[in-house]
Amino acid sequence: MSETGRRPAVAWTFAVTSVAAFMVALDNLVVTTALPSIRHSLHAGLSGLEWTINAYTLTFAVLLLTGAALGDRFGRRRVLAVGMALFTASSAAAALAPSTAWLVVARAAQGVGAALVLPLTLTILSAAVPASRRGAALGVWGAMSGLAVAVGPVIGGAVTQGLAWQWIFWLNVPIGLVLLPLIRRLDETHGPVRRLDLPGVALASIGLFGVVFGLVRGNSHGWTSLGVAGPLVAGVVVVGAFVAWERRAAQPMLALGLFRNRAFSASNATAWLMSFGMFGSVFLLAQFLQTVQGYSPLQAGLRTLPWTAMPMVVAPLVGPLSDRIGGRPLLVAGLSLQAVGLAWMAVIVSTGVSFLSLVPPFVISGVGMALFFVPIANVVFSSVRPHQEGIASGANNMLRELGGVFGIAVLASVFSAHGGYTSGHAFVHGLTPALWVGAGFVSAGFLAALAIPRRGRPGAAPALVESLGGPVESHGDPVLVDVSASAS
Repeated sequence: MSETGRRPAVAWTFAVTSVAAFMVALDNLVVTTALPSIRHSLHAGLSGLEWTINAYTLTFAVLLLTGAALGDRFGRRRVLAVGMALFTASSAAAALAPSTAWLVVARAAQGVGAALVLPLTLTILSAAVPASRRGAALGVWGAMSGLAVAVGPVIGGAVTQGLAWQWIFWLNVPIGLVLLPLIRRLDETHGPVRRLDLPGVALASIGLFGVVFGLVRGNSHGWTSLGVAGPLVAGVVVVGAFVAWERRAAQPMLALGLFRNRAFSASNATAWLMSFGMFGSVFLLAQFLQTVQGYSPLQAGLRTLPWTAMPMVVAPLVGPLSDRIGGRPLLVAGLSLQAVGLAWMAVIVSTGVSFLSLVPPFVISGVGMALFFVPIANVVFSSVRPHQEGIASGANNMLRELGGVFGIAVLASVFSAHGGYTSGHAFVHGLTPALWVGAGFVSAGFLAALAIPRRGRPGAAPALVESLGGPVESHGDPVLVDVSASAS
């Protein structure tokens, strides 16, 4: 087909995949400003709120690479349609939830759907766009996902305040129903057939669920009780079995051999620790603005923008700088700013703290996030050989998602051990030590970043595409696309 004839098809593919990616990326942080409303409506406890977030993120993280492999084998368009149908149906189920348990199950199903949708939107778009324009198209795709992260709390607050928290999920239904027939108009593509590591997926899912389940129940049921110690021990044992399996699997879900590389291990430790500290803190701070400060859901969402939108403002400036000086100095600077921002919040947070007092640490933390998200993919790619970039990128994205899961579980546990929802003072008493723990983990990420060797070979082409559906021909400057920024 001629270039002129391809343009409508490319534009159509770009529109459909971008809307689908925005939709599933939005559904992560859009829930944060609705948490107080969900707590009152469903009489949910802290553990229920944790699982409302973690059920989505955990299933997404574990199944991300499996979803891409299914698309390679059975057809990317077909699997994308299945994922969108599941995401739409589970959104309706979440909106109809009469209890916290129902909502959590629906959110887990949403995560499965998102794991099928998000990576395949990237690989379908990459296959449809001419090589000369692929970099620009993938860059805009990444910007759409980043925009979803920035506006998620605002949209969640506006919908919750103007309608009800259920409409956060109802809005997905008509969009999904419109997208489903449009997806059928996309070209079908396949990738290199890869063996599905189903035992690895099962072991990782069961083991991580056991550990997170124990952490969530620890304070309320007692850390030595059978209902807490049992899942924790069993989860650790199963995770150990997962590691043992991955070491002998012919095509493992997670290539453990890469961790012998110091640069790869240090950059992934940095990513895990950053997600742990930052997203665990966001989980609690989003509730603080409403529960303690008395802001409406929309007002609370707007007040998170100095934090969540800052990466969109700073990233265009950081990208060229990363190409000149390398990613390591930016990671070190970004993590130090994030740690300072969280520690600053821990010092000043109180029942009477003004929003203007929170703006400086919010901005500092947001700038730190930008300094992290822009170069981390390039640092990971530069730590391995070109043919390993796809596997390395997939592992890094999965570990970052899991860092957020454990961060929410641990920081919420610290919060409940020292405070609670009984009063504003009780909330602050729990929030303050949780923020200090978050700052501590981000500081540990700063130390891990210092262990990354100084700049090596230049960054590679968009290896994330390779990790989510096969190799991509490289043309021109490298493009950094970060799928985890869209789901955490």
